[in-house]
Amino acid sequence: MIELSKDQSVELATEDGAHPSRLRVGIGWDKSRTGGFIGTGAPEIDLDASAIQFADGELFDLAFYNNLATRDGSVVHQGDNRSGSGAGDDEMIVVDLDKVYGRVDRIFLLVSSYAGHSLEWTDNAYCRVVTDDEQEVELARVTLTAGVRETGLVMAELLRGPEGWRLHAVGEGVPVTIPTQAVAALQRLL
Repeated sequence: MIELSKDQSVELATEDGAHPSRLRVGIGWDKSRTGGFIGTGAPEIDLDASAIQFADGELFDLAFYNNLATRDGSVVHQGDNRSGSGAGDDEMIVVDLDKVYGRVDRIFLLVSSYAGHSLEWTDNAYCRVVTDDEQEVELARVTLTAGVRETGLVMAELLRGPEGWRLHAVGEGVPVTIPTQAVAALQRLL
């Protein structure tokens, strides 16, 4: 597993050099323990994972809690977690790279606070990419290490290149509460 910092990239391949065709993107977070009086006033945080596809600089499609699959069936959101409670991934998105429409060259991986809370109210937020098979090999991870004042964060993007797909850590805060609001901000990152 490779821990990526902002603006770092890694080829999506296992240790033996194989390029997986199916990925699972896991997003996790915990409620901040330091909010409010003696840590008791932190609100419940409902973060939502989204995958937003672009083709040649234009929005192609997106998968999120209210649109669980892209129309080509390549990206499927696995359901909404409204609290971040429990261990492990809180929300997951499965990406079948072989099914991604040919013109799609970027898939942004975004989290946003549905209720409009700043991401400063979260702890231990991460985005990890694992193979979607019985081995579940973790290929890369991006961790949110500092408070983000915005309500959304572009954690990473999957980039299609001549040699295959790469994961690029973005780490850019964006003022969005629902994924459809992110399109303009994401176009600035293209």
